[in-house]
This record gives sequence, C-alpha cells and structure tokens, in this order.
Amino acid sequence: MILQPVLHPLLLLALCAPVACLAVLRLRRARRGGERLSWALRLAVVIACAVLALRPGLPGGETRTLATETDVVLLVDTTASIVAEDWGDGRPRLEGVREDVEAIVEAYPGARFALITFDSAAEVRLPLTTDTSALRSALEVLTPEVTQQSRGSSIGVAHQTLAETLEAAASASPDRSRMVFYLGDGEQTAESPPESFDDSAALIDDGAVLGYGTHEGGPMKTQRGGVPGEGGDEYILDGSERALSIVDEAALEGVAAELGVGYQHRTAAEPVALPEAPTSTVAPAAGEVGDVVELGWMVAIAIAALLAIDAAVVAGGLPAALAVARPPRRPARGSARGPAADSAQDPDQHGERG
Repeated sequence: MILQPVLHPLLLLALCAPVACLAVLRLRRARRGGERLSWALRLAVVIACAVLALRPGLPGGETRTLATETDVVLLVDTTASIVAEDWGDGRPRLEGVREDVEAIVEAYPGARFALITFDSAAEVRLPLTTDTSALRSALEVLTPEVTQQSRGSSIGVAHQTLAETLEAAASASPDRSRMVFYLGDGEQTAESPPESFDDSAALIDDGAVLGYGTHEGGPMKTQRGGVPGEGGDEYILDGSERALSIVDEAALEGVAAELGVGYQHRTAAEPVALPEAPTSTVAPAAGEVGDVVELGWMVAIAIAALLAIDAAVVAGGLPAALAVARPPRRPARGSARGPAADSAQDPDQHGERG
C-alpha cells in the first residue's frame, strides 16, 4: 500500500478528528435505532473521506513515457520592445514568445529546461528542471522591465550567464545534448556594441534564434512593473508620436552565427519550425516507468453508497418524526359531551328533578 496524501497527515487529522468526535458523541446519545444507524453512517463517511485524502494506491502500474536526454536553455528578451504590438492582429510580441515556448516544450518531452531573461541585465529565472509547469508559470508572470528604469539594453548581455549555465550542465551531465533558443527582436539600444556569444558555441548541439517584430514596427505601452497585461494605456512616445519598435534581423542573424544555430523570423501566421533533438550523444528513447494504481475511486464509490443509505434512513424516519412533532387534534366545536351539555339538551330531566 502506498499513500500520497493531498495534505499533510497532521492537517488531515486536525480537520477530520473534530467531525468524527461529534459523530461519536451523537451516536452515543441516540436512542432510536434509525438515529443510531444514521450517525454510524456519517461517522463512516468521515473516516472514508480521510482515507480518500490520503490517496491510497498499489505499486506496480506502468506508464509509457518518452525521454529526451537534452538540456534546453531559453533566452527571452524582456526589454520594453518585447510588448510592441505587431504580433498577429496587434497583440504584444510577448504572446508570440509564450506560444513558441509552449511549442518547444511539447517538441522535446522529458528534456530539462532553463529560462534566462535579459534586458539591461541577465537573470536566471529558472534553473534546469524537468518541471514544465514551473516553466509555464514563470512565463505567465513574466513582465518587461519598467519603462522609466530602462537605461538601454544589449542583445548580448546574457552571454556570460548562458556560458555559465551551459558549462554547469556539461559538467554535471556530459552525455546530455544541449540546445539553446534565443527569443528576441534584436534591438540594440545600448551605446556599446553587443557582446559575443562565441564562448557558448562549443557547448551547443543545436537550437535556433527566433526573431519577433515587423519592419513597419509596433507601438509599445508604458510598463510600470505591475500585473502582467496591465502595463497601462499610455504608449511610449518619441516626441509627440508613438515610438515604434522595429525588428533588427541583421543583428539576430549575427547572434545565430555566434551560437552556431539557425535563424527564423517569427509571425503569428506560421508555426515555429524546430530542429529535432540532437542524437549525437544519447538518442531520445521511449520507455516505461513505475507508477501507482490509484484506489481512491473505490473509496469514492463507498462514500457515495454510505451517503445514499443515510439519505434513505433519514427519509424513512421522517414520517415518524413529523407525527411526533404534530400537535394533537382538538375536537370539533359542539361535539364535546359533558354534564353541562347534557343538562342543556334535556330540559325534561330538569323538570322531573324539580
């Protein structure tokens, strides 16, 4: 038997014990058979709910899985231009980034993923992990840098962070392949020339640089660092006109050449084209992993049956309870018989007594 409780056992005990004690107390005080049975059933329901919360199971189940022995590092641009509204029908570019990352996750099942963001500085938002739900959550709450705090950004600012991440991955798991995906628009707003990614090229087996934006450009809303999607209705201005962010494909192609991967300009009209997972080290392999046969469904059926029986018991005892609670019927007016009434109805009797 294997238990996988949904809550800590002590917390489950604190929740169920008071209800069970109340049921036991009412069971001991019950006098009628139906009432005792009803409280006994309710006590059994409480115990069954506690067992269900413990998630009992048996070892021995098997689940087919696909393992990709690959480490995937995602570099995501979080400058103000990543919310420029020229993705699809005027949506922010960041939506396209999220959609493509989702496609990357689905393309490499079982891989480990790391997330690095960069604007004026680079930051590791998520170290290498197989927990794709954590990656999705990190992208959902991802917000661009605050507009007023922006001091210019470089498209190569993450070069050292990427190299350190890849070196650590290669040292810990030398047999795993490593892929890098760079997602940005290529705008270089820092005065200094962009840093080079040459140091990371030797540690990369494959990947891609994905470019977002249009040559016509898209306006950008002011970012205040609040809830994602609520940057405000004000746009960044260039003089009296809205400032436009324009994709720099030449710069992105330069990044792709430094990393040794291909470049792809992204549009909402076409799905992203992703390379296959490298097979030069360990090829992707399908296998079976140990699983647990869940028994909770059996407990749930038992709980439903106990509740149904309790409802039938309560319904069966309801007429008797109503009869006890109903007040006695009063006799109809004029139907009562008594000495006074008899005297009033028989005047001759009074006369004889007189």
